[in-house]
Amino acid sequence: MVNKKFQVWLPLLLSIVMVIGMFLGYQLKSEGSKDFFQSDKPTSLQEALQIIKMKYVDAVNIDSLQHLAIEQIMSDLDPHSVYLPPAELKQANEDLQGKYAGIGIEFTMYNDTVQVVYAIPGSPGDKAGVQPGDIVLKANDSTLSGKKLTTDDIRKIVRGQKDSKVNLLLLRNGNEQTITVTRGNIPVPSVDVSFMMNATTAYLKINKFSETTYEEFMYAMENLKKQGMQNLILDLRHNGGGLLEESVDVADEFLGGDKLIVYTEGANSKKREYKAKRPGILESGKVVVLVDELTASASEVLCGALQDWCRATIIGRRTFGKGLVMEQFPLRDGAAIRLTTARYYTPVGRFIQRSYDKGKKVYMDELWNRYSNGSLLAADSDKVVRGKAFLTVCKDTVYEGEGIIPNIFVPLDTTIYSSTLNKLFASSTFNKIAFTYYFNHKAAIDKSTSINDFLKTVDVAPLYQSLLNTGEAPKNITEHIANRIKLQLKAQIAKYHWGNAGYYQTLTQDDQYIEDAMKVIEK
Repeated sequence: MVNKKFQVWLPLLLSIVMVIGMFLGYQLKSEGSKDFFQSDKPTSLQEALQIIKMKYVDAVNIDSLQHLAIEQIMSDLDPHSVYLPPAELKQANEDLQGKYAGIGIEFTMYNDTVQVVYAIPGSPGDKAGVQPGDIVLKANDSTLSGKKLTTDDIRKIVRGQKDSKVNLLLLRNGNEQTITVTRGNIPVPSVDVSFMMNATTAYLKINKFSETTYEEFMYAMENLKKQGMQNLILDLRHNGGGLLEESVDVADEFLGGDKLIVYTEGANSKKREYKAKRPGILESGKVVVLVDELTASASEVLCGALQDWCRATIIGRRTFGKGLVMEQFPLRDGAAIRLTTARYYTPVGRFIQRSYDKGKKVYMDELWNRYSNGSLLAADSDKVVRGKAFLTVCKDTVYEGEGIIPNIFVPLDTTIYSSTLNKLFASSTFNKIAFTYYFNHKAAIDKSTSINDFLKTVDVAPLYQSLLNTGEAPKNITEHIANRIKLQLKAQIAKYHWGNAGYYQTLTQDDQYIEDAMKVIEK
């Protein structure tokens, strides 16, 4: 009998509990229940801003002052916690999302003239008929030619909301024509290029870890497998990191069982372990990872896991040394903060973060100091040991702090990575010479069966001489520098035709990193 009465009243009791729960939830969110979480008393910061607003001699923008206050607070925490105002947040999110809304063309500036050099295949610009060589005179009501515009200025003009339209006034073969392009989502690849170096060894370059990295990586790896890949050269040079989870997923493809990849922990974050959880696409065969002083964060997670498990040989120079886990938190005004919430540790327990006890400036200047004091030129001086020692699975000694120290050191070639040459390669003159050649020889280049076929037949000696005649090339050129300039000309021409794949595959023809990697694989 008691049981039956309980069954009758049970629905009513549940309803009452739900109503009470909803009421309490509403109260907790309401203004009147702030005392559950915080005091009604304003903070000193709020008081100070209010006094400034009411008493300061001139009118002030309180929002700007609040932003400055947040920026200062974030900078005092650690070098990587940062405040992102609304204007910067959009670009920052696009980098991690792996896409942006635009028309999908690459351009260059020649004497205040915007010229299309590449239309991404299948992009809105390509579908609408934009072609390499087109000069963009106007975008909607914005005149682009004859103005001192930066590349960022032009990007802001041609990008916009998805499905919005932009009318481009183009000059092609001396004739003006208008093309309407409907903006769409343009992928920003994180895998720059992948190709076979020989019958069994592949090369793959990742430039960051975004939301699409693992998907791109697997697509490339599956194609390489079909072509006979048994060994891999994984290029993480200049990869500043990104999303931890994407890096973990990539590491999983090289490690078997339930091996630990990384673990994170912080004062307000419980220890969390990330382990291998699936059969990997390359759990056997040789792996070489290329790194440099700009390899950071999520890239170092991948390097640390493969080094600790002795799954890869690390070649290059000591990495950046960032062992902090970042999370992004939105603010009411459309801004956000990226806050360090935990530290990450490699499988053997290494914390590879460089010290920032002397302040942000000293921390950020450390990289420049490595350039200026010659530590990027000699292996011994690049091995800074300040933390305790750990043993990897194969009994190699690794150290805590100061980033990932490679197994094989590659010194910086200051002759080809000089500021003078970098300035030359980025100049409008250099790009104009390369693009003019490409535009005039496009029909012949179209007949090339591959990038290697193109490299065998292209002759850039006349272009090199034209460059010397401009007076912009450095004086007293050695044969080594001359060969580098010629190779860069070939790479730029290949980029106009094949995109990043052409550019990077060309540059691997003369790369000390690649030579050392091939020796490891062939050993």
